[in-house]
Amino acid sequence: MIGKKIEKAINKQINNELYSAYLYLAMSAEATLKGFKGAGKWFDVQFQEELGHAKKFYAYLLEQGAAVELEAVGKPKVGFKGLFDMFEATLKHEQFITQCIHDLMDLAVAEKDYASQILLQWYVSEQVEEEANDNEILGQLKMAGSSAGTMLMIDKQLGKREFKAS
Repeated sequence: MIGKKIEKAINKQINNELYSAYLYLAMSAEATLKGFKGAGKWFDVQFQEELGHAKKFYAYLLEQGAAVELEAVGKPKVGFKGLFDMFEATLKHEQFITQCIHDLMDLAVAEKDYASQILLQWYVSEQVEEEANDNEILGQLKMAGSSAGTMLMIDKQLGKREFKAS
């Protein structure tokens, strides 16, 4: 069984993960409507991954005999200028999530909650991957500049992403 502080913090993180899913679903729709079907698919895969992240925390709380307390999910931002703006927002959001995971890990260490530390290590590694992917895409979009042909190639590449349950 986990302590009440960790239980409360993980419940908050479930909400963060569900907001992330909601944000990426909104971005998927917006990218698709702007003609970037590949990016739309990329964000849809991201949406599915974030749901999985929330579900993993959810299952962990239940395994630990802790209560799951779902909160309302906030409305995500919409109205991005273009793909570069969307991926800048994606990176900024993932950096926020990384800090949340680090704060959870700090709490687990302070509480000497070894089981939660093991769970959170997976999320620490996942966030390294998330930020690296976002930075790579932003680098490609910067290189593309205003080249429509290059943007189409990047969009096509983004569309090749497939969902893999974690």
